Amino acid sequence: MDKKAKKILFSTYWKNGWIDSKDRVLSGQNFEYAKSQDLMFDPISISHDACIEAIENLVSEISREKIAKGFLSSLTSRRLDWRSSLSSYSIAKKIPVHKYTPVITGTAYTDGKLTSHSYTCGVCRDCQYGVVGCQNYDDADINVLNFERIKWGGVRHGDILYTYFDLSQFSNADIPEPDDEDINCFKEILKTIEFSKPSDYPSALEKRLAGVVKSSKAERQVLIEILASIGVLKPGSYDRPVKGRNDWVFVEYWRGEDKYCHKAVGEYFGKYL
Repeated sequence: MDKKAKKILFSTYWKNGWIDSKDRVLSGQNFEYAKSQDLMFDPISISHDACIEAIENLVSEISREKIAKGFLSSLTSRRLDWRSSLSSYSIAKKIPVHKYTPVITGTAYTDGKLTSHSYTCGVCRDCQYGVVGCQNYDDADINVLNFERIKWGGVRHGDILYTYFDLSQFSNADIPEPDDEDINCFKEILKTIEFSKPSDYPSALEKRLAGVVKSSKAERQVLIEILASIGVLKPGSYDRPVKGRNDWVFVEYWRGEDKYCHKAVGEYFGKYL
């Protein structure tokens, strides 16, 4: 990954925290350089139906073996963009080819009067909790998606635009074989999950993983969400209390007593374990 292009991308969105959109500065020269290194892109406009078709084509071209290699190879290299694609691939495999089917997700009122509805695709929503699809993506900024996938491993897993973009980038990546250090790191992750206390919430697991995989808190949170999105961290029940406000999506109802799903681990990583 070109260091100069990566710096341009990161400095557009982040400086000790998110840079407000009105304060973002990106020269045309820098943008063109980052584009030439495939780290920044022009805005994209795509319909839901075209996005689903593109996802279907991508997932048919990418092998599960390459996805597993990317995830494992990310653990010690911290190539979080490779890690992200495990979630995108798993989600993509669950989404059937379909047309946009709108369902209401929210309603706005002004002075007690209904003013508008918000919508998502019902088929996308129903294929897995956390999946969303808009009817159209108009001039969407995919550079921020690329920033998020490189910095944290993605934060919008489940949005079909992210799924499409993530897989399209991964399909062109040259992924190395994971080494012994990568595989041992993954084994330690599984061991840490297995020895969770029955009452542990996802936040407790995040703290336990701090000594297992070199990472920031945000990276560990995304790592946990990725493992939950593919069913490795599978809740034993969805009828459980939630602690206050949180940003968990796929893993929200997992508890330490659930440990990890050996079947899901075997499907992706059996070759290495």
